Formats: sequence, structure tokens, C-alpha cells
Amino acid sequence: MKNVTDSFVSLGHWPSAGSFGFNTDILATNPINLSVVLGVLIFFGKGVLNDLLDNRKQRILSTIRNSEELRRGAIEQLERARARLRKVEMEADEYRMNGYSEIEREKVNLINATSYSLEQLENYKNEILHFEQQRAINQVRQQVFQQALQGALGTLNSCLNSELHFRTISANIGILGAMEEITD
Repeated sequence: MKNVTDSFVSLGHWPSAGSFGFNTDILATNPINLSVVLGVLIFFGKGVLNDLLDNRKQRILSTIRNSEELRRGAIEQLERARARLRKVEMEADEYRMNGYSEIEREKVNLINATSYSLEQLENYKNEILHFEQQRAINQVRQQVFQQALQGALGTLNSCLNSELHFRTISANIGILGAMEEITD
């Protein structure tokens, strides 16, 4: 193996007097090789690279167009949603105001109905009190009258004799007869 390596190394030291050989000087050969490779790549790869870049550009542009369309659609949806929101807010305010006025109206009606009911209850209470008062007065009168009558009868029975008793009954019958003639 040493012989093969030595032969390549010895080829690099040959003078370049019209002979063919390998140049092992890396610093001298790299720029030339690179320029050749770059030239071939540019010449043959230019069309392929342009096609790739054009395709990529078209995809980017179509993506941008799609994004713009989606953005416009989203803006339209947002505007419609805002319009619906404003409409719903106005309806909610209207319902709220109608509800408040309905509540106030019901409150006034309830207060009036309660006031009327209380007034009727007060009148009914006063009528019941008056009726009970009259009934109590009548009961007291009847009791007083019965007691007075019993007392008068007791006094009469104890003070009157038969003849006086007979004359009192005749006088009372006469008074009742006179009263009966007046009423007819």
C-alpha cells in the first residue's frame, strides 16, 4: 500500500512540461473546481430552480389570496354579528323598559287593589262593630226591660190587692183598645 501512496505523491511533484498528471495542491484546485461546478449548476439548474421558485411563489400568492378571502369573510361575519348584537341589545333594552313599566303598572294596580280591599275590610269591620254594638245595646235593653218588668211585677204583686189588680188590667186593656183604633 505504501507503493500506491508514494506513486500519487511522486506524481504531484512532476514538472508540468506538457505531461498529464494529478495536481494535489488543494488550494490551487478548489476555486477552479468550485467555479466549474457552480457554472454547470447555474447553466443546468437555472430552469429547474426558476420553476421551483415560480411554483413556490404561486403557492404563496394563492395562500395570501385565500387568506385575504377568509379575512374578508371573517370581517363580514363580524359585522353581521355586531349588527345582530346591536339589534339584540336594543330589543333587550326595549324588553327591559317594557318590563319595568309593566312591573310599575302591576305594582300600582296591586297597591290600588290592596288599598281598595283594606278600605272594604275597614267598612266591613265598622259595619260588624256597629251591628255588634246595636246587638249588645238591644241585649242590654232587653235585660234591663226584663229586669224592670220583673221588678215592676214583683212590686205590683206585692203591693196590689185583687181589686187594684183588676182595675189596672182593665185600664191597660182600654189603652190597648184605644191604640188599636188609632192604628186602624
